[in-house]
Amino acid sequence: MEVIPAIDLRKGKCVRLFQGRADRETVYYEDPLEVACMWEEKGATRLHMVDLDGAFKGVPQNKAVIRKVAERLKIPIQLGGGVRDESTVEELLKAGISRVIIGTAAVRNPELVKKMVERYGEKIMVGIDAREGRVALQGWVESSDIKALDLVKDMEKMGVKEVVYTDISRDGTLEGPNLEATREIAAKTSLDIIASGGVSSLEDIRKARELESWGVKGIIVGQALYTGQFTLEEALETARNR
Repeated sequence: MEVIPAIDLRKGKCVRLFQGRADRETVYYEDPLEVACMWEEKGATRLHMVDLDGAFKGVPQNKAVIRKVAERLKIPIQLGGGVRDESTVEELLKAGISRVIIGTAAVRNPELVKKMVERYGEKIMVGIDAREGRVALQGWVESSDIKALDLVKDMEKMGVKEVVYTDISRDGTLEGPNLEATREIAAKTSLDIIASGGVSSLEDIRKARELESWGVKGIIVGQALYTGQFTLEEALETARNR
């Protein structure tokens, strides 16, 4: 199982939000490039980045930072937040982003996902953020009546191969990920699922690893690394051991 450290960008800094709330922000690094290089040096095989300003405003806002990180790192970078049209996808890929994550647009403009998957294949991922099993939009500030599982199945039909599934109520809380919902989605589709939201301990990683045969191929870790609950090296070792 792949352990993927997260960097959330807001106003050019590396931050974490509690349950995605802009008014519950903690700044961990003034320079995201510094922490990105640190995660790569410590053994990360992939980096997860989110442009929070972009998610709220509908178009990426931290392009200069994103470009600097992409130019420096050798490991793949997946990025979401404000990806709502073709030109943004193209711009991010040209900037060196390995996988572009489409979130809100997967609901509002599913044809964009289909078109981008046809053009770029596995470089296109979908981010599905849910609260009580329902999809949230626009940087998590809007709710919908769409079931997360139904959206995942729709994305599967469009050729998407990999999905990041986040339980918003757990994100940034250190309360543990919602592995039950993650397992259900993985079990009922053929997609590779990346679990996200609330990882607090090495035990969470062990439990997620047990779902690998169901299709849960990775887990994103943010807050726990930044607050010292465990190190990235420990997380990587836990994910490798069986």
